[in-house]
Amino acid sequence: MSKSASRTAKAAAKAAPAGARAGFPVRLPASRAPASPAPLPLVALTTGEPAGIGPDIALMLAARPAARRGARLLLVGDAQMLAARARRLGLSLRLQPHGPDTAPARGVQVLHVPLGQAARPGHLDPLNGEYVLATLDAALAGCVSGEFAAMVTAPVHKGVINEAGHAFTGHTEYLAEKTHTPRVVMMLAGPDHRKSGPPLRVALATTHLPLKAVPQALTREDLRATLEILEADLRGKFGIARPRIVVAGLNPHAGESGHMGREEIEVITPVLDQLRKRGMRLTGPLPADTLFTPRILKDADAVLAMYHDQGLPVLKYATFGEGINITLGLPVIRTSVDHGTALDLAASAAKAKTADPGSLITAFRLAVELAGRARSRAPARPRKS
Repeated sequence: MSKSASRTAKAAAKAAPAGARAGFPVRLPASRAPASPAPLPLVALTTGEPAGIGPDIALMLAARPAARRGARLLLVGDAQMLAARARRLGLSLRLQPHGPDTAPARGVQVLHVPLGQAARPGHLDPLNGEYVLATLDAALAGCVSGEFAAMVTAPVHKGVINEAGHAFTGHTEYLAEKTHTPRVVMMLAGPDHRKSGPPLRVALATTHLPLKAVPQALTREDLRATLEILEADLRGKFGIARPRIVVAGLNPHAGESGHMGREEIEVITPVLDQLRKRGMRLTGPLPADTLFTPRILKDADAVLAMYHDQGLPVLKYATFGEGINITLGLPVIRTSVDHGTALDLAASAAKAKTADPGSLITAFRLAVELAGRARSRAPARPRKS
C-alpha cells in the first residue's frame, strides 16, 4: 500500500464510529418516515324522509366513488332500511357501522338511527317524523363537535313531520334553532347553463312564508342582516374577495317609483345605500322580471330575491337539476338538494332506479369544497407539551 493510501485508510478508520472500527455493523440515524397524509374530511349525509327518494339517491352517491372523491362519506339513517333499499336498487354496497376504527376503503359507513316504524317506499308515516329529526340531530352534533367536516341533507317531508307533532318549517329554520343562531340565510346555487361565468347563486330575504306575509316581514333590520350574512359567507366560505350582489325589488317594476308599492323606497333602497357606504358592492333594487338575464348576471356573485318564489323558479330552471341549497350564517357547513321527496319515484323500484342523484352529488361536492377551504383557514392546533 502506498503511503498516501495508508494515510487515507487511517483517516477513514479514525473518523468511523467506534462500533465500525471494532468490526460491528454501523447503525446510521433512522430517517424520519414521511408524515402520513391528513385523513380526508368526514361528511355526514342524512338520508331524509324514508318513504321518499332520499335513501335511494344517497345510496347511488355511495356507489359512485368518483362522485365522493376528496372526502369520506357517512350515511345517517336506519342501517337495515338502507341495506334493503340498496338490494332493491341492485347496488353492491358494503355498509358498515360507523366507528373510530372503521377503515373507509372497505365500505360505506353508516351512523345507525333506528326507524320509528318500518318504512314503505312511497307511503308516508307520521311515526317516522321523529326519526327524520333524529338523523338531523345526529349529523349536526357531529359537525358541532368537529367530528364531521360538513353535513349534507337529503329531502324531508315537512307535512309528515308536522303531523308527528313537531312544528317544522324546513331544514334552514330547524338548524338555526338547534345551533342558537339568531339569523341564517337560505341560498340556492348551481351552474347556469344559459351562460358562461360564475354559477348562479340566489339567496332569499324571506323564506317559507305565505305571500301575504312577505311585505310585513321585510324590515330594514332584517334586510340589512341578511345582506351582511350573505356578503360575509361569500367572502369567507366561497373565497370571493369583493362579492357583487344584485338585489331584486319586491313589487312589479321595482315599485314603479312608488306607484306599485313603497317597499323599495322605504325599506330596500335605504338599506342598500347604507351598506354601499360601508363598501359593499350592491346593485339594485332591480325589477325581478329583467334582473335574471345574462347581461345583468354576467358579473354577479349572487342575487338576493325578496321571497321564495321570486328567485327559486328561475334558479331551478337555469340549473337543470344541478341546483343545491346552502344555509349561510350557521356555525357548521350544510348543503342540500334543491328538490323534494319524490314519493312517486320511490314507490316503484323500477322508477327509483331512474332517479337522478345529480343535485345530491353537487351538494356533496360543494360541502367537500367548503370544508376544504375551512380547514385551510383554521389555525394550527398547539402541540401538546
